[in-house]
Amino acid sequence: MPLTHNELAILLQSAVSAAVEAGDFISQKSKEPFTVEQKEGGDSAASQVVTEVDRMAQDIILKSLKPTISTYDLGLLTEESEDDNSRFAKDYFWCIDPLDGTLPFIESSPGYSVSIALVAKDGSPTIGVVYDPVKSALYQAIAGQGAFKDGNSWSVQSHPPNANLTMISDRSFLQHPRFKEIDIGCKEISKMVGLNNVDLIGHGGGAMNACWVSELNPACYFKFPKTEKGGGSLWDYAATACILGEAGAHVSDIHGEKLDLNRSDSTFMNHRGILYASNTEIARHIMELYNKLIKKQ
Repeated sequence: MPLTHNELAILLQSAVSAAVEAGDFISQKSKEPFTVEQKEGGDSAASQVVTEVDRMAQDIILKSLKPTISTYDLGLLTEESEDDNSRFAKDYFWCIDPLDGTLPFIESSPGYSVSIALVAKDGSPTIGVVYDPVKSALYQAIAGQGAFKDGNSWSVQSHPPNANLTMISDRSFLQHPRFKEIDIGCKEISKMVGLNNVDLIGHGGGAMNACWVSELNPACYFKFPKTEKGGGSLWDYAATACILGEAGAHVSDIHGEKLDLNRSDSTFMNHRGILYASNTEIARHIMELYNKLIKKQ
């Protein structure tokens, strides 16, 4: 049964409260010593580390959101707990990353955030909330109702004519065996769309990387498909798929199809990759670059 407009508004506020409370806790803990552990994850270092702060932030979020799970009969998928498959049985599920960007958090550098989404069973992102503790910035959206930053309407703005293309990348993607060709391709794309050159950012977590696509317009953030486990996880992109889509950015997999945000056989996104771009022209050229490189294999 679809949620009503009023129910979505209530759930959005619940997610906002949970994200801000967890984010403020993370900000406080960033100034104190904390324990770093190894965990089983994908093939990247970012997916194989966890801190006690990740788990404590998750506890804060779940304490806040658990009443909504019973009231609205929701499923749950969260990074620091085992997938109980409730996301396949319910019409909607919370998809939570309590501390996205654990590596930048460990290093005390910008790029970490709290990411909370409500996703429909068919994988459609319905609510998105991202809170950046570094700047105390709150991004939020309900599908079909526009995106907001710090309570104000937020969308991709026009950029100055002499801008550079900002290429945003995960650290693991910087190690891609064909990254040099990808970098050259992006420089060619910048010229094709009337931009000067390419600025590279490669230190943030998935949620902030996506938000920066709009903040640093013209910009792009993408990951190619791969056979190895990884490529980010559902909880890395569910919230920003809603927010950036409502902000007018391009959000898709590398083939231009909607993100597979309720994948049945895994929580990883490696099978189809991800693509965020500040406009469809940049996105089209990146898809063409991917197809060109694949044909050369």
